[in-house]
Amino acid sequence: MLRLKETRLVSDIASLKDIPAGKVLINTINAYSYTMTRHDSLFAEALAKGDYLIPDGASIVKACRWLNATSQPKERVAGWDLFISEMTQLEGKARSEGKKKVMFVGSTEETLEKIRHRAANDFPHLCVATFSPPYRTTFSEEENTAIVNAINRERPDLLWIGMTAPKQEKWLFSQWKRLDICCHAGTIGAVFDFYAGNIRRAPQWWQDHSLEWLYRLISEPRRMWRRYIIGNMKFLWYMIQEK
Repeated sequence: MLRLKETRLVSDIASLKDIPAGKVLINTINAYSYTMTRHDSLFAEALAKGDYLIPDGASIVKACRWLNATSQPKERVAGWDLFISEMTQLEGKARSEGKKKVMFVGSTEETLEKIRHRAANDFPHLCVATFSPPYRTTFSEEENTAIVNAINRERPDLLWIGMTAPKQEKWLFSQWKRLDICCHAGTIGAVFDFYAGNIRRAPQWWQDHSLEWLYRLISEPRRMWRRYIIGNMKFLWYMIQEK
């Protein structure tokens, strides 16, 4: 079982630049994903045994303080923050060292096309590779091999997995040893849709006041009510248990 009190978390956005080069697995955690680890042991293991864990939620930051946890993150670090930090750093390297490649694995071909188009403008020195896996809950061994082979063939300098939680974290963790890469690999789910423009991210005021979850609930009540109403209540109960 994943215990937030004992979990190592990234401190703040600035510290993302301190993640060392090489093959590094980076995940995010928020209140909803924490509740899922309570009944999904593989998901809990994937988050606990990754190289870096990002506190993607004000509730995680506040809970760590309340629990007097091992890690005391200074601020929320969203998946978007990780994405922008990594892409900006790689773009800088590409300017000085030559072309670098970033690969997006997940989502639909339509979304990936939007990502390729926007990235060409935002990060012109990066070559963008994509792969759209089958849309299903679990992959067959043949499908897993096809995804792994596609990644190994591209040999990216940065890898993003966007299959929604907990599928993306479990897939990357279970296939980690098969990936012949030497780069950062992050699971960023909704960032694919944010960057493609499929979903509008909350305006800055909502983000600054830790209300991005409420903005998404208001924007998509049918899809998000269970996550943010029931999920938040479960998270509070689990934090009381940990305390």
